[in-house]
Amino acid sequence: VSLEMGKIFVEGVGEVQEYVDVCDYAVGLSRMIGGPILPSERPGHALIEQWNPVGLVGIITAFNFPVAVYGWNSAIAMICGNACLWKGAPTTSLISVAVTKIIAKVLEDNKVPGAICSLVCGGADIGTAMARDERMDLLSFTGSTKVGKQVALLVQERFGRSLLELGGNNAIIVFEDADLNLVIPSALFAAVGTAGQRCTTARRLFLHESVHDEVVTKLAKAYAQVRIGDPWDSDTLYGPLHTKEAVKMFLDAVEQAKQQGGSVVCGGKVINRPGNYVEPTIVTGLPHDAPIVHTETFAPILYVLKFKEEEEVFAWNNEVKQGLSSSIFTKDLGRIFRWLGPRGSDCGIVNVNIPTSGAEIGGAFGGEKHTGGGRESGSDSWKLYMRRSTCTINYSKDLPLAQGIKFQ
Repeated sequence: VSLEMGKIFVEGVGEVQEYVDVCDYAVGLSRMIGGPILPSERPGHALIEQWNPVGLVGIITAFNFPVAVYGWNSAIAMICGNACLWKGAPTTSLISVAVTKIIAKVLEDNKVPGAICSLVCGGADIGTAMARDERMDLLSFTGSTKVGKQVALLVQERFGRSLLELGGNNAIIVFEDADLNLVIPSALFAAVGTAGQRCTTARRLFLHESVHDEVVTKLAKAYAQVRIGDPWDSDTLYGPLHTKEAVKMFLDAVEQAKQQGGSVVCGGKVINRPGNYVEPTIVTGLPHDAPIVHTETFAPILYVLKFKEEEEVFAWNNEVKQGLSSSIFTKDLGRIFRWLGPRGSDCGIVNVNIPTSGAEIGGAFGGEKHTGGGRESGSDSWKLYMRRSTCTINYSKDLPLAQGIKFQ
């Protein structure tokens, strides 16, 4: 993972551990899948829900989590009784091959075909073929909103089923009563972790006007201490971007931020060393609705924005097209529950006093709006990998009709 994707070693280990953990989770879940027995209004009838496998699950994953996202999908898909066909990112093919070889050996050691989890490598043409193929009972796609929209349309054309995990433009909101000892490391990890290439990366930091200057000063000091280097070095906290194209997107976004009135507090440049290294960047002074602030740039750029009132900042959190992850930092209990409630965050992941990234496998992972609406991993996400049948069994000798209808 570190060699091919560029993720720092400790994050690579954490990602592989996440697959191990979701396998543990799935094995336990396999003994708990079931539908309810419902009361029938007709005497001598039983009403039950039965869940069956969909069949074949196509899984298209992105470069930024080349192991874990496949783990979320394949582990749950398998315990639901499905076979899997995986297409990893074209730029992380070695990881895909290595993971598939490990899985095949485990399956074959347990007297089942390794082909239950098959792999195909290739580019957009392979993804398009998977989306169009009627044999693909469910297509799970992780990637950009732009490509996800194309996939969704292709699958919907054939009335297929899709699970979409797309972009995020995630915000951390810091109120005047926040514990800044939690805020600084949280904002740093959420914005700089994986060099800003997580779908849950914090891209917007809303600071109450009373703490704005203090937080910016402390955060800039923390940014200066980030250890940048070789992903394989255990001391490195920040590695390269994945591709040269990502470096260009970073530079373009910094330039646009300046043109739209932003001030670069720290970072903003390419680092002069081999590899796709850029400086982690903080930009202040932009309005909440600046076009660049509403653009998800898959790079370590944090836009710091000032607010006065709770109501306005909740609205600003929700005004972007994506709806993946969100966090507030506060000690106000009423505010916490307003944030979690119908007038609070509209995201699929809603946090309090923790960063936007670092979700646990036990909860359903995914988001709303242009994030796609899909859910993976924990909670009842398993239902997306199965088809539901409502079953009625008449064990009497009579034939009463529902709603008391008489037909004679």
